[in-house]
Amino acid sequence: MSTEDEKLLKEAKKLPWEDRLTHKNWKVRNDANIDLAAVCASISDPKDPRLRDFGPFFRKTVADANAPVQEKALDALIVFLKVADADAGRYAKEVCDAIVAKCLTGRPKTVEKAQAIFMLWVELEAVDAFLDAMEKAIKAKVAKAVVPAIDVMFQALSEFGSKVVPPKRILKMLPELFDHQDQNVRASSKGVTLELCRWIGKDPVKSILFEKMRDTMKKELEAELANVTGSARPSRKIRSEQDKEPEPEAMSEVAGSGPAEEAAADTPQEIDEYELVDPVDILTPLEKTGFWAGVKATKWSERKEAVAELSKLASTKRIAPGDFTEICRTLKKLITDVNIAVAVEAIQAIGNLARGLRTNFSGNSRFMLPVLLEKLKEKKPTLTDALTQTLQAMYKSGCLNLADIVEDIKTAVKNKVPLVRSLTLNWLTFCIESSNKAVLLKLHKEYVPICMECLNDGTPDVRDAAFSALAALAKLVGMRPLENSLEKLDEVRKKKLSEMIGSSGGGQPVAAGSAAVKSSSGSMPGSESSDASYVRRSAASMLSGKRPVQAAAANKKVGSVKSGASKKGDGLGPSKAPKAIEPEDVEPADMGLEEIESRLGSLIQAETIALLKSAVWKERLEAIVSLKELVEAIQNIDASVEILIRLLCAVPGWNEKNVQVQQQVIEVTIHIASTASKFPKKCVVLCIQGVSERVADIKTRAHAMRCLTTFCESVGPGFIFERMYKIMKEHKNPKVLSEGLLWMVTAVDDFGVSLLKLKDLIDFCKDVGLQSSAAATRNATIKLIGALHKFVGPDIKGFLSDVKPALLSTLDAEYEKNPFEGAAAAPKKTVKLADSSACASGGGLDSLPREDISGKITPTLLKGLESSDWKIRMESIEAVNKILEEANKRVQPTGTVELFGALRGRLYDSNKNLIMATLSTIGGIASAMGPAVEKASKGILSDVLKCLGDNKKHMRECTLTTLDLWLAAVHLDKMVPYFAAALMDAKIGAEGRRDIFEWLSRQLAGLKDFTDAIHLLKPVATAMTDKSADVRKAAEVCFGEILKVCGPELVTKNVRDIQGPALAIVLDRLKPYGASRDTYESTRTTSTAPPSKGGLKSGKSNGAVSKHSRAVAPRGVLAKGARPETIMSVEDINMHSQALLNIRDSNKDERERLVVRRFKFEEPRLEQIQDLESDLMKYFRDDLHKRLLSSDFKKQVDGIDMLQKALPSISRDITEVLDILLRWFVLRLCESNTSCILKVLEFLPELFGTLRNEGYIMTESEAAIFLPCLFEKSGHNIEKVREKMRELTKLIIHTYSAAKTFPYVLEALRSRNNRTRIECVDLVAYLLDNHGPEISGQLKSLQIVASLTAERDGELRKAALNSLATGYKILGDDIWKYVGKVTEAQRSMIDDRFKWKAREMEKRKEGKPGEARAALRRSVRENGPEAAEQSGEIFRSMSGPIVSRENYDQPDLHMERHSMPRALASPIGPTDWNEALDIIVYGSPEQSVEGMKVVCHELSQTMNDPDGSAMDDVLKDADRLVSCLANKVAKTFDFSLMGASSRSCKYVLNTLMQTFQNKRLAHAVKESTLDSLITELLLWLLDERVPRMDDGSQLLKALNVLMLKILDNAERTSSFVVLINLLRPLDPSRWPSPPSNESFAMRNQKFSDLVVKCLIKLTKVLQSTIYEVDLDRILQSIHVYLQELGMEEIRKRAGADDKPLRMVKTVLHELVKLRGTAIKGHLSMVPIDMEPQPIILAYIDLNLQTLAAARMLTPSGPVGQSNWGDSTANNSSQATHSADSQLKQELAAIFKKIGEKQTCTIGLYELYRITQLYPKVDIFSQLQNASEAFRTYIRDGLSQMEKNAAAGRTPSSVPLATPPPSSLNLSSPKFAPLSPVHTNTLSEAKSVNSKVEPTSFSLPPSYAEDDKAYNTMMSRGPISDHQELRHQTGEQNERFPPGVTGGTLNAIRERMKSIQAAAGNPESGNRPLMNLNGSVDPSQISQSTDRANFENPAQVGVLPMDEKALSGLQARMERLKSGSIEPM
Repeated sequence: MSTEDEKLLKEAKKLPWEDRLTHKNWKVRNDANIDLAAVCASISDPKDPRLRDFGPFFRKTVADANAPVQEKALDALIVFLKVADADAGRYAKEVCDAIVAKCLTGRPKTVEKAQAIFMLWVELEAVDAFLDAMEKAIKAKVAKAVVPAIDVMFQALSEFGSKVVPPKRILKMLPELFDHQDQNVRASSKGVTLELCRWIGKDPVKSILFEKMRDTMKKELEAELANVTGSARPSRKIRSEQDKEPEPEAMSEVAGSGPAEEAAADTPQEIDEYELVDPVDILTPLEKTGFWAGVKATKWSERKEAVAELSKLASTKRIAPGDFTEICRTLKKLITDVNIAVAVEAIQAIGNLARGLRTNFSGNSRFMLPVLLEKLKEKKPTLTDALTQTLQAMYKSGCLNLADIVEDIKTAVKNKVPLVRSLTLNWLTFCIESSNKAVLLKLHKEYVPICMECLNDGTPDVRDAAFSALAALAKLVGMRPLENSLEKLDEVRKKKLSEMIGSSGGGQPVAAGSAAVKSSSGSMPGSESSDASYVRRSAASMLSGKRPVQAAAANKKVGSVKSGASKKGDGLGPSKAPKAIEPEDVEPADMGLEEIESRLGSLIQAETIALLKSAVWKERLEAIVSLKELVEAIQNIDASVEILIRLLCAVPGWNEKNVQVQQQVIEVTIHIASTASKFPKKCVVLCIQGVSERVADIKTRAHAMRCLTTFCESVGPGFIFERMYKIMKEHKNPKVLSEGLLWMVTAVDDFGVSLLKLKDLIDFCKDVGLQSSAAATRNATIKLIGALHKFVGPDIKGFLSDVKPALLSTLDAEYEKNPFEGAAAAPKKTVKLADSSACASGGGLDSLPREDISGKITPTLLKGLESSDWKIRMESIEAVNKILEEANKRVQPTGTVELFGALRGRLYDSNKNLIMATLSTIGGIASAMGPAVEKASKGILSDVLKCLGDNKKHMRECTLTTLDLWLAAVHLDKMVPYFAAALMDAKIGAEGRRDIFEWLSRQLAGLKDFTDAIHLLKPVATAMTDKSADVRKAAEVCFGEILKVCGPELVTKNVRDIQGPALAIVLDRLKPYGASRDTYESTRTTSTAPPSKGGLKSGKSNGAVSKHSRAVAPRGVLAKGARPETIMSVEDINMHSQALLNIRDSNKDERERLVVRRFKFEEPRLEQIQDLESDLMKYFRDDLHKRLLSSDFKKQVDGIDMLQKALPSISRDITEVLDILLRWFVLRLCESNTSCILKVLEFLPELFGTLRNEGYIMTESEAAIFLPCLFEKSGHNIEKVREKMRELTKLIIHTYSAAKTFPYVLEALRSRNNRTRIECVDLVAYLLDNHGPEISGQLKSLQIVASLTAERDGELRKAALNSLATGYKILGDDIWKYVGKVTEAQRSMIDDRFKWKAREMEKRKEGKPGEARAALRRSVRENGPEAAEQSGEIFRSMSGPIVSRENYDQPDLHMERHSMPRALASPIGPTDWNEALDIIVYGSPEQSVEGMKVVCHELSQTMNDPDGSAMDDVLKDADRLVSCLANKVAKTFDFSLMGASSRSCKYVLNTLMQTFQNKRLAHAVKESTLDSLITELLLWLLDERVPRMDDGSQLLKALNVLMLKILDNAERTSSFVVLINLLRPLDPSRWPSPPSNESFAMRNQKFSDLVVKCLIKLTKVLQSTIYEVDLDRILQSIHVYLQELGMEEIRKRAGADDKPLRMVKTVLHELVKLRGTAIKGHLSMVPIDMEPQPIILAYIDLNLQTLAAARMLTPSGPVGQSNWGDSTANNSSQATHSADSQLKQELAAIFKKIGEKQTCTIGLYELYRITQLYPKVDIFSQLQNASEAFRTYIRDGLSQMEKNAAAGRTPSSVPLATPPPSSLNLSSPKFAPLSPVHTNTLSEAKSVNSKVEPTSFSLPPSYAEDDKAYNTMMSRGPISDHQELRHQTGEQNERFPPGVTGGTLNAIRERMKSIQAAAGNPESGNRPLMNLNGSVDPSQISQSTDRANFENPAQVGVLPMDEKALSGLQARMERLKSGSIEPM
């Protein structure tokens, strides 16, 4: 700098800042900017006033014309902005404008600094000024200025996020950039779009921007969008937020403590699309549409169009606010429009307005809400859906809030229409779920009462909706704020609510937390510091493959030389397969020269390195030569590879100017790369940029190319090519590109294509090489593509189809120079260390990439292929072709299975053109897919071959073309099995077979050795005898080719499967090769290969044919040279030593489960035949299954002979494989070979006869396999066959079942074969004549027979008329009920035939039609079925049982479950009750329906009978009726499961329902019957087959309802006892016969769960029914259950929380709670003195203690084992005390009853009974504390009771006594306080139907030991009764409870006798009161009670059921009296 300049600068420093910065001398300005930057840097306080002074200067300084000065000004501005705060934003607009105008087109450094300044302005929150400047910048005419502006917007959005940088403004700028002429601008705009997608989502960006794009850009962006994943997070904060940040140490602590919270806080806020779009005014255009006139039109269509126009306008995303009041008034009227379409359109318009206006529509929303809610009453789904969506839109858009809609909701939920209420609550649920917690905390008190009120609604939907609303509310605000409101809910509802809350809210918080953690770990932690150096990012870097390449820094600083590739290695990442080991680090780190020298150490001398740095080229040359020598001398160079390469890159470096030095550097590099065992990829990265540049220089080209080739040998060509793409593309020297491409040509020649990513290479050639303007580059690219063609073949053309035509012709010429060599084109060089990850494919043709087209195979495309319109089908086929074209005819098999399935259907299209198009498409797919098509196509080739059966030549040619394409993709050996099967298909005509043989001959002619062709031998040999000369000729040629490729030896070994003339021809052709018939015979005997199965009519699967055919060759080889006789004898011995049938592994049940039970016959399908073959091989001996599977009928007959001979010995085993045999017989009957069919029909009667002798009956599955075929084929055209089939059919009917056979016969009547129909009609006549009763339930099917009388065929009509005449003979005129609707002509014909039949019967003296049947019915009614059977007039019934379950505990049934049930003769139906019951018992399920109809009718009549006399008659048979029906349940369900109608099931359940609806009938059912019924019903409820039955869901519902009826109305004691007994594990034989997959333990558990549910229902109402049950019997059943378990098992189950045990404990607890200590008085049937003590006693004591502790019970005595144990048995005082206590408690309860107004009479009666039983008890001594009036009342009451008893009045007629005086005080000191539960039960029994029972008690012995009393009581009773009772009590006293001695019992007996005698009923003593099993008969108890009671009609009676309250007491007294306590 000169002295003048220094002086000037010195003087200038004195000037003010503004003058200095605007000085005319640039040096002054430059110096001023430097000083300004220094001053700003020295300022630490952002509020410093100097900063405010400096701010205005920058708008001029940054626009300085001098570039260096401008850069210094930008530096000063950067420092200023880093120091300043947000206050500096006032200068932002002017400064940003100046930068946009002057800086963005300057030097790269200037542009970079300008972008950094923009980012700082954003940091200072001057975003608006920044975006204003950007709007100007993007309009610049120079594209160079636009790209930096887009990049800085991109970086601002990327770093600060959408919260700081509003996306809306950027979105507005983008559309004009999409159409910019500069491709860099377009690329950058696409990058910004992708970044926007990361911040605001893909959908908003698409909806706003895509409509403004061109299609090409849309397509490009769609592809790029697929790579946009994850949500974005800001990496930089604005200045104000940075100031709030804590210190780094504190921040790290916080971060460590809660990463999830930090991540949650950093999660970006969702951007609302609504805020991104501009509002649109719709009012103005609406006026122009004629809306107002349209909505007033009279035509609904005009109104709809007007509203639709509004709806269309309102569908915009954001609507400009305006006055919509009048529009809303109009829409409100239209909501109620009479036309639904108009109303729906109006509602949708309201929804659109709500979405577009949001809060601006709130007033109008509230105005219309009541009408919308009212409209919810409409049931039309379209209207309801529209309303729901609109209401949701109104709330979601913010038009309404929860506070606004409270009153409307209240009104709506009171609407009388349930639908309005439920849908309103559903909407409320949506609103609640869409709201936040704060709002709900304020308003929940408003909404909870609404929901609570709706919980009591009568409609289930309303209740459910209310529950949902409450659950949603509770989920958001929690249960605590709702606790007070929900207190009123019962436990059930609380439980349901908690379940709903749990199911709806589970898992969400966890998911959110995990997402937050994932977000925090996956994103960059912390924010970028504002003072960090600016790193420029390009928007175009967002595009895949377009990321910018950082230029290599070419400075001489050490190690800074890097490749042109970016650090991320983008090209490498996506293609690498994931590995277990870490990938090699390919990016080298920076390393200085000093560090390199230090690491080299003594390896290279310092002088050499110094000379390498020399400026004199000769010294450098000398140094590099010496270095080369030194390196070549190093022995182990591996350790020093990287450091040596780094040294060469640093000095002399790749920028060396001297050619000789450059050559030496390259030579050293080549030596190192070739010598090192492993050359690191990072070394390649260090060198490749420099070496690539050296390729462009002609002087160093050869060396550089050799170096690149050496690199390829070291690390693989794939890696080198990837790096080269980027360098060549970006390099400014075109020579680098052209010469690099030429090197690639040599590399492809050397290494092949197996290690290259061909897609990338082809794309590079297309996008870069062929697009170059330099001819040399294009020519080099063409050569490279030609080299590729040599390896990959012509398929490469598909990837270059979009190249210019001129280039295509040049490429074609190049292809000719480099023809496809395939496998012959082997690589010349190999890679030292093959890197599998670099290997894209296996090379050759398949190295070309294949595209996954699964996404393009859409459901719409597949549906189009199945369309009924041929044009759509054709379009779909063309669409598939287009997909193949787009994929360059290279596709992956992924997702093409459904496509092949759809194309298979098109091969059978009615339109021939479509079939040909489909064939072409299939060929195209095969060619495009390659070898994978074999698996993906799922055997479609067999369907393709069937097209050769077409008689049109064009079709066959098209098929052959497809086969050629298929062969090109798949080898011929994969196709041979399909050809073998097709040649045996009779549907392929002579021309098709000829074409196949010719095609095969052509293919085989080009092969030398192809042993798989042997599979074609049999079809070829067969064709050589074909009647068509063309086929024979073609087969001859094909045979010659097979002989050539397989050899005569192999052919000779495989001729054994050929029979007849074909064999002779083959042997004749083999004669020249030395073969003869002797040779054939020897091979036939020695070979053990299975015979070919190609002869089956239906064809065989290709896989099966291939499998067995291939087994031939090796076996033949094994047999070669062996002695045939020896082998044969050994095999024969081994074979005959085995059993004929192998049933060890037979799984018949599984096979039968897979059988589809159909009545209609279907031809066996291919897969069924394959399964049959497999089963025959598995279960039949080798020689037998070979014969059965042979295509020769003679061998098949031999196989049947073998079975026939062995039948007596294998009769038992054959049942296990009977289903397989029957399937084989079906296959034979389907064939046309008469000899085989006759043999089958000869064997089958023997087989069924043997099975009948064994007692075996066909299963339903076996019948479904065989019977449809038998009846379908019964119309065979040969009479002899038909005759044998008739005999077989009749035999099957006798041995199987007529009823089960009949549906198959009826289905065969629909056959197309007239002979079949005639045979089946005759069979119907036979069934009517011989098995009428069995098929009586199916007689309505006779209308099918009647319909056949209208057929044209005379024989068929005649047969139908004869069959109906047979029915007329049996049924008489009743047959017309079953004939159905017939025409007059048919009726006339039928009537004439009936008259003729009647005349015939008269001639033969057979009586009149139907007479015999009527007589038999009378006989049955009068004498019973036995008499009718003895007279020989009863028909035989169904043979074999229908039921699959054994029956238990049915002593009253007169027949065994497994015996042959008898059927009544009357198919019309019973006429009275007894006949109906007989039909139910003995008839089939269908017959029993008629009986159940009568029963139901009688029951309804009985219930309507006013005097009740009919009910008494029915009551006698009630138990028998229920027993019959219980047995029928299993029969009817099993019958329905066989495929019959569920009608009989419905009838049996309905009859049971009617029976159990009446309580008297239900009580008359015995306990054993109830046990059987409940078990049966519960088993069927659990049966998994029931839902699959006809009307299965209805049957399940009926079973449930019936169970509830039984529990409600059956005798409750019996119900308890039965259910407790059923808690034990059920016998396995009682389960349904088809075995379930579940274990018996699992099934028993499910059964127990059902029983537990039933017990819960009974126990819930125990408080109100406690006096209806016999507690003694219930306690006995609990005792038995517990004793059977034992204490060990109880402890074990208690730990496992066993439900049955828990339920028993619950029942016991409830009983103790309700009865208190008085429960001990109900243990009369429990042996409490046994040793050890019964378990129940411990549980009773435990419950008493627990209840007493809880103050629910105060025991009257000590509650413990002392009351039970034998330790107190000898202590009479203790026993007396216990008995006294119990008696006192009983008396206290009675006095309590007397004190109540409603129970005073019953209390007096009980007290009277006590005084009669215990005359010594002084009752009045117990009433010391009672008033005199009360005692007088009791005295008078007892006197009145005695009078009533003497008069014989019943308890029900005893008048309600005058209420006792209120002065009663029961708190006598002599009585313990009563249990609260006990006292409340009776006092609250106010229901009319409530039944009460006095508490029982143990009798005190002190009151029962007076002998005089015994004698007195005994003298009163009858002698007979006394003797009977004495006989019954001859047992040991130890069976009775303590305190009850023999004397006590005698006293009780005598007292009971005196009561009966006093009642004036001497007969009662002669009537036993107990059943044989010791249980009390309820009817007898009630009768004895009735006789012992008395009535007084003069006074008002007590409640009708009060007398029942005495039954429990009576029963207990009788048990004690009779001594009938059951032993345990």
